[in-house]
Amino acid sequence: MTGESNLERLLKTMKPKLNIGDFVFCSVKDLKSIDLEDIVLIFKEEEAITIILKKEIADTLKLDYSFISSWITLTVHSSLEAVGLTAAFSTSLSENGISCNVVAAFYHDHIFVDKRDAEKALGVLSRFSE
Repeated sequence: MTGESNLERLLKTMKPKLNIGDFVFCSVKDLKSIDLEDIVLIFKEEEAITIILKKEIADTLKLDYSFISSWITLTVHSSLEAVGLTAAFSTSLSENGISCNVVAAFYHDHIFVDKRDAEKALGVLSRFSE
């Protein structure tokens, strides 16, 4: 199944959805003490393993973090080869003073914004489909 690659259609139909909870980015050396079911994302970098998980799980595991975010999913099935989607929404968020951390997964794009900016970010993203 191929995702949408037409930028205009992607922007009109991306339908941002706010996922429930507060999410944090943590750096760990290994995953031995962490249940994989609790992890939203795992990315292995040279320095360590970056994970995204719910804040309360990080707190229970006593993991360090500095950024508490909200997670917004663009519900349109975007192609990994689509050109311009990330640039369009990240520029719009930036113009509204909202920083974003983006994960492009197989089916959807996921945006992590400061939890204080979640509603404002949803508004900015929703304007694309008006």
